[in-house]
Amino acid sequence: MDNPTIKSQIIQKSEELGFLACGFSVATCLETERNHLQDWLNRGFHGEMGYMENHFEKRLDPTLLVEGSKTVISLAYNYFPEKLQKTKAPKVAKYAYGEDYHKVVKDQGFLLLEYIKTLHSEAQGRVFVDSAPLMERQWAEQSGIGWIGKNSLIIRKGIGSFFFLAEIICTIEIEPDQPTTDHCGSCTACIDACPTDAIVSDQVIDATKCISYLTIEKRSELQLEEKQSLDQWIFGCDICQDVCPWNRFSVPTQEERFIPSGDWTEWNQEAWNSISEEEFKLNFGKTPITRAGFSKVKSHLP
Repeated sequence: MDNPTIKSQIIQKSEELGFLACGFSVATCLETERNHLQDWLNRGFHGEMGYMENHFEKRLDPTLLVEGSKTVISLAYNYFPEKLQKTKAPKVAKYAYGEDYHKVVKDQGFLLLEYIKTLHSEAQGRVFVDSAPLMERQWAEQSGIGWIGKNSLIIRKGIGSFFFLAEIICTIEIEPDQPTTDHCGSCTACIDACPTDAIVSDQVIDATKCISYLTIEKRSELQLEEKQSLDQWIFGCDICQDVCPWNRFSVPTQEERFIPSGDWTEWNQEAWNSISEEEFKLNFGKTPITRAGFSKVKSHLP
């Protein structure tokens, strides 16, 4: 089977597995990102995420992650929920409503990789879902999945940005796609809406100010000013996505494992205040919220 045919077969199979987009890039070092990454680290925008300083070269070069790799396959997987939380209640980012995306999306990625191996006898590769020193958004942009918005997230025309990214770095050579054009234009909705001014310039986020960082990544105790800036978010934040005009095109995911467990999306402030650790585990045991843990989530309650 020739490589153009393999490419079309991979795209078709990715759709069957629930991916909403599939794009291809040449596996090579992202030299144009070197200075940007170093500057972001030098400015301390990663805060307490010390791991961002590790494996600098691997973040730029996928061939250091998969020996002999030729192609980066970028994938997108919708997570927009059909049912949203009650208003005027402590808020959870939409990506964390259901089962942990690392497992859900990676399961589908593994199935796609196994399929690729049936198309090409020498194909080898690895699947990544936010789990390695890999610049996912840059590769998604390279492959034409979408463009990097001013809020630093990948936005896809006619889709929005409520989707997870995944990658398959593989050893077969597949014709690359071309990056798409930027369709943010003069819009500054995300910048204007961010209550903590975390978007310091186009595509540059000071994570130490970002509500998602404060509620998830920061391990030290929040200062009073930081606690007051959370705007009722207790895990993650969707503000910059909720105001993005492109997200008016968002449609509910068809992935059943992203459906919330229990009725917690109906909880009001009082219900959140009274939650026990046992109830927390029952409702959120399989979700990304466990990363923060019961005590941390409770400490964020307004």
